[in-house]
Amino acid sequence: MARDPQPGRDDDGRDGARTPQHPAPAHSAREIAAAWERERPGTPVSSIGIVTPIWQLAKLFGDDRRRVLARAGVDTATLDLLSVLRRSGPPYALSTRELGHRSLVTAGAVSQRVARAEQEGLVTREATGGRPRTVLVTLTPAGHDLVEATVDQVLHREAGLVAGLTPEQQTRLTELLHVLLTDVQHRMGDDRLSQVGGE
Repeated sequence: MARDPQPGRDDDGRDGARTPQHPAPAHSAREIAAAWERERPGTPVSSIGIVTPIWQLAKLFGDDRRRVLARAGVDTATLDLLSVLRRSGPPYALSTRELGHRSLVTAGAVSQRVARAEQEGLVTREATGGRPRTVLVTLTPAGHDLVEATVDQVLHREAGLVAGLTPEQQTRLTELLHVLLTDVQHRMGDDRLSQVGGE
């Protein structure tokens, strides 16, 4: 009489407990394109191999960045604000209008970000003279220290995530993505962007 396979073992007697179990992978862009070609012959599918991985990568990168920032105790919007000020160079001060332009967010979003960062002692703001009235936002020493530490964590992490590409591949992909983004913005007549992993 045939005996039942032992718990934790495959039918051939191998120890199944030692084999890591992974969930089935999501359908690849190639599989999705092939399925549409089969079901709807003549459907243009060439974009799927580009757009689908970009969507998937954006989700992965965004989720990962939020986790990194949560461990660092800072949200994406605040880091974006502090980073824009830090990249501007000494004295690390910009008007709210310029912050909106460089951050690619609305005036209302800038106002909310600045108010939150000011409460946490990361920036100061003051009104200057002139018409229209200008509000100047300045990075504080605490804000400077936070952005220095956090940007290192984010960029080291993300450098590791793209390390599967050679330096030459990274350079080429950077160029191609720039070309694609610029062309899509032109075709859509929309140069607005949102922060990946943002609010």
